[in-house]
Amino acid sequence: MPEGDTVYNTAQVLREGLVGRTLTGSQFRVPQLATIDLTGADVVESLSRGKHLLLRLRTAGGRDLSLHSHLRMEGAWRVYGPGQRWNARPAHTIRVVLRAGDRTAVGFHLHDLSLVPTAQEERLVGHLGPDLLGPDWDPAEAVRRLTRDPAAPVASALLDQRNLAGIGNLYKCEVLFLRGVWPWTPIGDVPDLPGLVDLAQRLLAHNRGRWTQTTTGSLRRGETSYVYGRRAQPCRNCNSPISKDGEGDRITYWCPRCQPSPTPH
Repeated sequence: MPEGDTVYNTAQVLREGLVGRTLTGSQFRVPQLATIDLTGADVVESLSRGKHLLLRLRTAGGRDLSLHSHLRMEGAWRVYGPGQRWNARPAHTIRVVLRAGDRTAVGFHLHDLSLVPTAQEERLVGHLGPDLLGPDWDPAEAVRRLTRDPAAPVASALLDQRNLAGIGNLYKCEVLFLRGVWPWTPIGDVPDLPGLVDLAQRLLAHNRGRWTQTTTGSLRRGETSYVYGRRAQPCRNCNSPISKDGEGDRITYWCPRCQPSPTPH
């Protein structure tokens, strides 16, 4: 699943390509929005909220609207100039095309695509916890939300966007390794939960503004993570083989020696 810094960077791409411009054409390739035409709307703002994207518009008639999208596992937005090929994903995955003069924003494989009055954005993102990369970041509130269910496994709790918004599998695995926490430890038993939350925020913020994510400090291929994506490879700390559990969007990597189970697992 995408991480909050990836979504933040995507919002920046749309900001640089569209904000301050007027749409000269639009096309939606999803049934619920197929008849919508945003031609003439001014692009006011592009921002991320956790893993959600919001593109704020003002129509020629003065209505404030927000185009909401979610990238999930495979979604992407790209902005193209004149003559550039739309080759980020297969053409059949295109869900929306927004034209603004010589710039064209193309949304591939987007999920939860919707257009709502800007005043109603909260019904789409109001359930989210504090955004690790947002102006509303509140570590104390994040800790409070995490501890509402002290029996929840810490790995699952960190992925629950209602607790704090922006952590995906990569940062979940890496922060737990760096803190020496077994991924199935109940939240109520995690030592120094505020320290863990603070580290997660610092890791995301460190990678904000670039597409190569690193938690080790190295940008070299194969050296960017401690445990994530490294099943059966030697731990960088103790040389024990890295373990992996789960599939799809709920995958966990950890070092059994550096992150031992408090009880037999």
